[in-house]
Amino acid sequence: MRKTLGEILVEDGIITEKELSESLKTQTKSHLPLGQIIQKKGIAGEIDILRALSKLHGMEFYEKLEFTNFDEIFRHIPLKLIQKSKIVPFNYIDEIVYIAITDPTDLHPMDDIKIFLKGFRVKFFLSPETEIDRVIHGHFDRTTADTKEMMDEMVEGELGDLAENFNDDALDLSNEAPIIKMVNVILSQAVTERASDIHIEPYEKSVIVRYRVDGILHKVLSPPKSYQAGIISRIKIMSNLNIAENRLPQDGRIKLKLAGKDIDIRVSTIPCQYGERVVMRILNKTDQKYSLTTMGLLPHILDKFRKIIYYPHGIILVTGPTGSGKSTTLYSALSELNTPERNIITCEDPVEYQFDGISQMQMQDKIGLTFATGLRAILRQDPDVVMVGEIRDEETARIAIQASLTGHLVFSTLHTNDAASAVTRLVDMGIEPYLITSTVLGFMAQRLVRVICKNCKKPYTPTDIELEPLNISRNELIDGTLMRGEGCNLCMGTGYKGRMGIYELLVMNNQIKTVVLQGSDSTKINDIALSTGMEPLRQYGKMKVIQGFTTQDEVIRVC
Repeated sequence: MRKTLGEILVEDGIITEKELSESLKTQTKSHLPLGQIIQKKGIAGEIDILRALSKLHGMEFYEKLEFTNFDEIFRHIPLKLIQKSKIVPFNYIDEIVYIAITDPTDLHPMDDIKIFLKGFRVKFFLSPETEIDRVIHGHFDRTTADTKEMMDEMVEGELGDLAENFNDDALDLSNEAPIIKMVNVILSQAVTERASDIHIEPYEKSVIVRYRVDGILHKVLSPPKSYQAGIISRIKIMSNLNIAENRLPQDGRIKLKLAGKDIDIRVSTIPCQYGERVVMRILNKTDQKYSLTTMGLLPHILDKFRKIIYYPHGIILVTGPTGSGKSTTLYSALSELNTPERNIITCEDPVEYQFDGISQMQMQDKIGLTFATGLRAILRQDPDVVMVGEIRDEETARIAIQASLTGHLVFSTLHTNDAASAVTRLVDMGIEPYLITSTVLGFMAQRLVRVICKNCKKPYTPTDIELEPLNISRNELIDGTLMRGEGCNLCMGTGYKGRMGIYELLVMNNQIKTVVLQGSDSTKINDIALSTGMEPLRQYGKMKVIQGFTTQDEVIRVC
C-alpha cells in the first residue's frame, strides 16, 4: 500500500506523530496541501517536504540545478509557461530533456510541456522553487540585461542621440526610450543581484548608481551627468511623485513585475547640492518566505523563543540597529502563530509585506495615525496577538503594557545594542520597573552577518593571530580549519552570498526580575542573564564561524 506524505515525513524523522496529527487537523479546516501546512507551522522546511514528495511520487530530487548549456530544444517551450508554472528545462542528455518542477501534483504544466516537446523524451525532477527561479532568471528571462553591457551598447547609439538634447525639459527627456530602458535595466538588474536598495547619487560631475547587496554597497554604474534629470524624473513619474518639486523630500511607491516576481519599491528623494538623491528600497514579495526554522536559530534558542511566543499574554521585544532583520523575526513569529483560531492585527510603518489572515494597519503621522493611536484602536478590535512596528515613546510603550496586562500577546521592536539595554531603554522612556517585570517575556537582540558563498567556499588553516579576535581555541575548530570564500561570479567576487542572523535571547526569570526591580543598570542585568544561560551575540557569532557559515571579520563588523 502506498505511503502518504505524512507517513514518509514521520518515517524519515522530519516530524513527529503528534505534529502530523496536529497538521492533519489544521488541514481539515484550511483545505491547504499538507506540505504547505507543515512548512507554515515551521516544523519542516521546503527541502524536507520536497525530498519526501520525491519518494512519494518516485521522482529524483535535485537540491541544486546544474544548467550546463542552453539547447535550442528549450526554445520549444513558451517563456510564459516557464515563468507562470515554475517549470524549467535544465539539461539535454542522451536525447532526454530534463525538466525541473516544484509541484508534482500539478499535472497540467507537465502535460503542456510534453505537447510542446512532442517527439522528445522528457524526464521530470523535483527542485526547490528558488533554484527554478534562479535558472529561469539566469538563462531564460531575456528582459534582464547587465547594466554595464547596456551602457556599452547605448552610449554610442541611443544615448549618444540624446546628448544633443540634454537641455530639453526633464519631463520630455524622462519619456525617451533610452531613459526608460536604462531605468528598467537598473531595476531588473538590482532584483537579479538580490539588492535590497538602489542608490542614485548626483555629484558635481557624475552620477553614481550603487546597489546594497547583503548589507554592503557596491558601485554598478555611472551614467553621463547629462541624463541625471531624465533618470530621476522617470523614477518620479513611476512612483507618482511631483516631478516639478525638487526642493523638498518626497516619498512614493512603485509596484511592478520584474523577472516574473512581484516587486514593491519604496522610493525616497531628497534635495542635495548637485540635484536630487534617490534611494529605492526593494521589497521582493515573491521570494520572501517567513519561518522560524529558516532564521538560522540554534536549536536550543529556537526552543526557548518558541516557548515564549506561545504564551497567552505578555510582551516580546526584538532589538537591534536599523537593518538588522528585526521585522523578519517578527513576521516569522507571526507567521507561526497565524492560524484561523487567532485574531492578529499589526501597526506598521510602512506595511512591507502582506499576509493572508493578518490585518495590517499602515501608520500615517501626517493625519495623526501614530503607533499609539493605532494601538488604542486595535485593542477595540478583540485581538489575540498584536504587533507594533516600533516602540518610540512612552505613550506607545504604556499602551503596549496595558494591552499585555489585559490578556494580549504583544510583539514590537526597540533600537538598542543588546538585549539587556532594552530594559534600561524602557526605564528611560518613563516605564516603571515593576511594569516591565510583570509584562515582558523576553528580549531578542540580533544582527545580520553575510554568509560565505557556497560556490567558492574553501577551508583554510588559521594562524594563532587570526583566531584571536573571537578567542577561538584550536581545540574548537572542526578538522583544524575555518572557512572563507575565495570570490567568484556568483558572489560578485566578495566571497559572500546571502545573510543570516546571529541572536542573543534574554528570557525574563526571577533573578533578572529582581535586579530590574532594584533599578540595576544594563551591565548588571547582562551579567545576571549570562550567568543564567544567555549566550551573547559574539558567542553566537563565534559558533557560526566555527561551523563554517560566516567569518570572524563579519561577526566583528556587526557586533
